[in-house]
Amino acid sequence: MTAIQIDRVEKSYKGFKALKGVSLSIEQGEFFGLLGPNGAGKTTLISTIAGLIRPDVGSVRIHGHDVVTDQRQARMKLGVVPQELVFDPFFTVRETLRLQSGYFGLKNNDKWIDEVMENLDLTSKADVNMRALSGGMKRRVLVAQALVHKPPVIVLDEPTAGVDVELRQTLWKFIARLNREGHTVVLTTHYLEEAQAMCQRVAMLKTGNVVALDTMSQLLRRVSGSSLVVHLKHGTLPEGLRHLLAHDEHDDGANNGGNKYTLRVNAYNEVEGILARLRESGAEIDEMQLQQADLEDIFLQIMDGAPVR
Repeated sequence: MTAIQIDRVEKSYKGFKALKGVSLSIEQGEFFGLLGPNGAGKTTLISTIAGLIRPDVGSVRIHGHDVVTDQRQARMKLGVVPQELVFDPFFTVRETLRLQSGYFGLKNNDKWIDEVMENLDLTSKADVNMRALSGGMKRRVLVAQALVHKPPVIVLDEPTAGVDVELRQTLWKFIARLNREGHTVVLTTHYLEEAQAMCQRVAMLKTGNVVALDTMSQLLRRVSGSSLVVHLKHGTLPEGLRHLLAHDEHDDGANNGGNKYTLRVNAYNEVEGILARLRESGAEIDEMQLQQADLEDIFLQIMDGAPVR
């Protein structure tokens, strides 16, 4: 089943085109990453998914419900954690979550509220007024509000921005559990290591366009930028391998005393050829390490316009 279907969505603000025909689909149960630099259109797209703004062209459906023409049913299927800390200062944590339940017509929801608070480590703050909470605790409440009606689709907009390690671990443990139980999770974050660890598939936005859309494993596999670091006990790098040197080593040929080299490789099968050339030259390897490209390398290549093979 398709959780979110986005078809040819365009949105402009006073002549500035924030989204330029974005199309993508997210399947139920996916952990999906929506990445891009500031100004790429992520917030506009999330606001469109949430029904907060109307697209100029195109449509968005949540579990088949159009976010414009069938907004009530679409909103019931969706829980959104906003980036901004928005809260009502007149209520306690528990009262805030009960009110949120009421917005969705839910009665006698205390059992699930208690479970959400326990999993987000909010139980001890249940009767504390919202304005007395720290920034990290307020963000936990925002997550709890998004989950209070057990939505099958959860959108997290920079959920760990400016928060401590404890909250990150608590949040990801709970969100990973919900994802295992079948909930769809859409994540936007500038912490690319989080996206790499959690997301199964990723879309990258740049100036309102989708410039990459693939599984995490495929992106990691095809990126140009892995490297083989070799530390030679004896000998030097053969002339026939010097064209593989990383750019920052071209000046002196190596670093760490002239016997440690970083070579660019694009596939595992290139490593054996490199080792064979080193053996033929009489060089003796003391230590070596294959360093794979990560999501940050992929992101920078795509945003710089470099080809990703």
